[in-house]
Amino acid sequence: MQSFTQCITLTGKVVNVLEDRYRFTLLCRSGDEFDIRVPKEQDRCWFSPLTNLDKLARDRYGEPTPTAGEDEVQHRIRKYLAPDCLVIVKGIFQESEDKRTVSARQIYLLYEMDGEPITNCEMRDKELVFETSSWWIQQIKMMGDTWLHALFRDGLKFDFSRYQTNLDITNAPSLSGNTELQEMATLSRLIYGFSSAYMLTGAQRFLDAATEGVKYQREFFRSYGGNGQYILWAYGKKGPEIIIPSLNGDDKNTLPLYEQIYALAGLAQYYRITLDWETLDDIRRTVKAFQDIYYDVEGKGYFSHIDYASLRPDSDSLNLDGGFRDNRKKKNWNSIGDHIPAYLVNLILALEPVPESSRGSIIQDFVDTCKSILEETSTIILKKFPEKLPNGKLAPFVNERFDEHWEPDKKWGWQQDRAIVGHNLKIAWNLTRVANYYTGQSETVRPTELVDLAEHLAESMIKTGAVDLYRGGCFDAVERIPENEMPIDFAWLNTKDFWQQEQGILAYLILYGRTENRKYLDIAREMMAFWNAFFLDRDRGGVFFRTSDNGDPNIFGEYGQKGGHAISGYHVFELNYLAHIYIMTYVHKKNFCLYFKPNPHCRQQAINVLPDFIEPEKLRISRVTIDGLDLDKSTYNPSIFQIELENGCQGQEIQVEFEVIDGKK
Repeated sequence: MQSFTQCITLTGKVVNVLEDRYRFTLLCRSGDEFDIRVPKEQDRCWFSPLTNLDKLARDRYGEPTPTAGEDEVQHRIRKYLAPDCLVIVKGIFQESEDKRTVSARQIYLLYEMDGEPITNCEMRDKELVFETSSWWIQQIKMMGDTWLHALFRDGLKFDFSRYQTNLDITNAPSLSGNTELQEMATLSRLIYGFSSAYMLTGAQRFLDAATEGVKYQREFFRSYGGNGQYILWAYGKKGPEIIIPSLNGDDKNTLPLYEQIYALAGLAQYYRITLDWETLDDIRRTVKAFQDIYYDVEGKGYFSHIDYASLRPDSDSLNLDGGFRDNRKKKNWNSIGDHIPAYLVNLILALEPVPESSRGSIIQDFVDTCKSILEETSTIILKKFPEKLPNGKLAPFVNERFDEHWEPDKKWGWQQDRAIVGHNLKIAWNLTRVANYYTGQSETVRPTELVDLAEHLAESMIKTGAVDLYRGGCFDAVERIPENEMPIDFAWLNTKDFWQQEQGILAYLILYGRTENRKYLDIAREMMAFWNAFFLDRDRGGVFFRTSDNGDPNIFGEYGQKGGHAISGYHVFELNYLAHIYIMTYVHKKNFCLYFKPNPHCRQQAINVLPDFIEPEKLRISRVTIDGLDLDKSTYNPSIFQIELENGCQGQEIQVEFEVIDGKK
């Protein structure tokens, strides 16, 4: 190549440092080494401590011993760079004939140093700033406050009649599109966000907002059917008009199961905190609608769409665009797999173990239903979604759409025979969670099979390059079978979407916790570095929906929206919540706290507090306080994760501190 130049981002480990020559070598995940040159003029390259949404620079790198004759740039190189140090470099890549080099313009510093010189450290053991005990708590707190300010600018009066789905890049009501639209599923996901923010921070304002959101969802979007036995949720509201069928392009004029599933995301997380009886009743009746209306009795699993008039999955009205998007008697990833992360995990965590006083009751029956859905959906993912290649090996990407007989549908709409990288990572993450749940139980689902498929997908994302081996993060949509004679064939551009980064980070963190494979931790760290460097919108609070491969945000058109169908208060809060738990549990093995506050009128006599589906013998309760007073340890079993609610406990804040067992006796 002759005089080729390109802006480039690289994430990797420093191999060696030649400060006297203003150079260092960077080793990327791909195995490639890059010669990085630092300009001699100090105003041409910045050494930038990674900041959170609070924009506070945490530069506590210690000063090295002075060296005679060195200039300011050489001093910075020696202060901030050392072998085995993880950094992100943004710069200019140049190649001409047989020469190539990268001239650095910004170097992101990723460590929590506490004043110690980097040359004195074993970098493998140093804590990265996004693995400290406060990082994700601070991020979720600021994210929650951004939403509260955007929707309720006059303070703490949470009037959800002012809720809007369409917010622009500044978090203000969008001037284009349906400015008054309130989507039910995005509202529910925002309720999930506020609930999770309360669980991590204990800040009452987040629980108050979630409470008002639940009331609003229930009042305007809930619709009873089947003589009151089940609930279906309306798509949205615009002014006084309640909109029943979906307005989203892939699902227009239908009742997609995806939206009904996500109606429960906020309710389930809110129920974990409050044990609110009416919320549980709404969830139970909605799940009954899944079983009575969407469930395929003959072929098993759930149909993805039903007709809003007949409530049937085979109506001709489901055939959109003359067959381009034919949703008649179809099943897909969302109709099968999204039950698990959206509500099943949190619901089972809240209900199991069933308190002694509730055994044999309607709660016990509902728990049994939820457990049967968990077993069936995880088994279907395990057996139906992977595809064997002619050589007998599993394809790197799962199939995502099917007909009623589980034959892959490779002609549907925009998807065709394409894979969404985030869906494959989401499967890896959630199958590992389910494996944790089944470990030690005598169930028909074998945890080892679930983990085997999770690892296959996690490894495939690395081998194909769906996980970016140079910059960190993961890409979006790819052709399942490359047509370009390359390992990976991008369906459109090689862009990165925020929600897919979440799936990757959580997948590799939990797989590290399950397998102790160091490679998974290293990849999770590189993805977290990319997330915190490039997806956080520090100027306005919140995140960018999409970035380029190098991390430059795309804020044009729909990608500039902050409250749209996919981005509304869910994935980011879920990442904050679970990244904190996984890092504390699996990586640094530090104590952490969660907060609960049972409704004063709740009907249950105990609250379950296990943070996530975590393997047995990994965690235990170390302390419980109720409104600041320590609960007598003799009143609870630290390994059962159930706190009895004595009279008067309802309506009080319960703080639960967890510790990692890690071989302790």
